[in-house]
Amino acid sequence: MRTIVLTTVIAALSAGTLAFSAGTANAYTVCNRAGDCWHSNARYKYREPGIVVHPDSWYKKRDWDHDKKYHWRAEEHHDRGYYRGGAWVHF
Repeated sequence: MRTIVLTTVIAALSAGTLAFSAGTANAYTVCNRAGDCWHSNARYKYREPGIVVHPDSWYKKRDWDHDKKYHWRAEEHHDRGYYRGGAWVHF
């Protein structure tokens, strides 16, 4: 009887941990030297110099309407890449 109760408790805790971890997703804000910034769901290794990957919280702290250094690129890209000269470069 004790084994059944213990097994049930362990299974419930494991399921709860799995459900909690499955809900978390990675999000990043990536910016290049020119100040173009975009959203990424993955942390890629960019070959282009001057690209900086920020945590998603960095995006939320910016005043995008009045920022003179950075500007947000809202175009949705579902492939890997980066902005260079205002154009999306796929890699």
